Amino acid sequence: MADELFKYDAIDLSELIRKGEITPAELLETTIHRIENLNPRINAVIYKMYDQARATGEIWSSDTKAKKISDSRFCGIPFLLKDLIAESKDTPLSDGSRAVHGYISKLDSEIVKRYKASGLIIVGKSNSSEFGVLPTTEPPIHGPSFNPWDLNLTPGGSSGGSAAAVAAGIVPMAHGCDGGGSIRIPASCCGIFGLKPTRGRNPLGSLFGDLGGGIIHEHAVTLTVRDSAALLDATSGPDLGDPYYAPSIERPFLEEIKNDAGCLKIGFLTSVPEGWNEETALDPDCDAAVRDAAKLCEDLGHDVEEVSAVQLSHPNLPQTFVLIFACFVEHVIAYWERELGKKIGQNELEPPTWDLYQESLKTTGGAFLTAREELQRFSRKIANWYQKGNYDLLLSPTMRIPPTKIGSFQPSPDDPMKWIRIALSFVAFTRTQNITGEPAMSVPLYWNKDNIPIGVQFAGRFGDEATLFRLASQLEQARPWADKNPPIHCINTL
Repeated sequence: MADELFKYDAIDLSELIRKGEITPAELLETTIHRIENLNPRINAVIYKMYDQARATGEIWSSDTKAKKISDSRFCGIPFLLKDLIAESKDTPLSDGSRAVHGYISKLDSEIVKRYKASGLIIVGKSNSSEFGVLPTTEPPIHGPSFNPWDLNLTPGGSSGGSAAAVAAGIVPMAHGCDGGGSIRIPASCCGIFGLKPTRGRNPLGSLFGDLGGGIIHEHAVTLTVRDSAALLDATSGPDLGDPYYAPSIERPFLEEIKNDAGCLKIGFLTSVPEGWNEETALDPDCDAAVRDAAKLCEDLGHDVEEVSAVQLSHPNLPQTFVLIFACFVEHVIAYWERELGKKIGQNELEPPTWDLYQESLKTTGGAFLTAREELQRFSRKIANWYQKGNYDLLLSPTMRIPPTKIGSFQPSPDDPMKWIRIALSFVAFTRTQNITGEPAMSVPLYWNKDNIPIGVQFAGRFGDEATLFRLASQLEQARPWADKNPPIHCINTL
């Protein structure tokens, strides 16, 4: 049976466990075998939690727990937790930083409690950029993660370790967090599905309620749409004292994917909104991907029209977003200085992190609140665009350019700010939804001539993940991607 397990998503694997065709302990050993065989090549898993996972797997495999397991959505499914924000008690956490390396979590974050309650077995921690600053995954403390489609390329970031692991077949889904595109960008780079939910849909507690003025959201990268839907069903809902509250849903997301998507009105973009980037033209591969997706949606019966980027533009937005993100970095550093009882110095931080930190120290409280107000004005503009145009969704490329080579973000003496120019091309489309709080997903529908995945992004109205899931399911049926395996994949190590 183990030789066939790569064919199954998390929901299928749960059914096999319920039927007694495989035990959680056996499935865990298969996953550990994949990590040991594949991780030396892609460096996706930076902390291995085998002993803890085996203890949990043995308990759940016992007859005394069998009935309880059958009631759990993901009974005994191995899962990776990103090494950023989410904490699992008594396990290492570094946030991708030398400054934090060696820290052991004292508690389970609320979302981790919900993961465990759903039956997931956390088998390890996945690689992340330092504090999620860069949209690639190359932290010096752990080394770069590599894209299973081409080991010369980045898997994206900051959830690059999770995306590389899912694309390589190590696990069917893995945790991610997103402050500017960090779920959707690696999903695009690695040819898998990645959804950033509505602000407040998943909790950030118990340690945090608001990170970066509401720009940080948590969910996962997954192989299939239904795994993403089922996992969001398991984790969503407010925690006590949460500062944000997502609108209630009519029915479980897993049921939504079975419903007809109907005829949706979809606007699509083929250039970056003015003011978002130094360059507004798309790479030809990204342009081809979005036009291909628009044609596919039209063929499926949806009302699709190209929209002007001017309608979605806003003055000074990049500078305003960078200010907010810089303050987020300062907040994180201040948190860790309190937690660790030490001052964090420049030698412990990567140059981009230090640059943002220094920028934040120039910012007053009034400037921060003014920036938040400006982003809220932009959010109202986007909400009005949906309403006045009667649009259901906005389609765009996930990234302005394809995944770059490992090392592309590294600053040099003659170009110290190189990283920010490339980062702007990666997040040119994705960060809009971190500002507005709207849900958005990257869907793998297109591969270029070099067989590299180029994702497209669909964004929806605030609180409307349901429409995204219904369309994603329709697209998945029309153009399946789960059987498109990269060269580095567990199927090649069986």
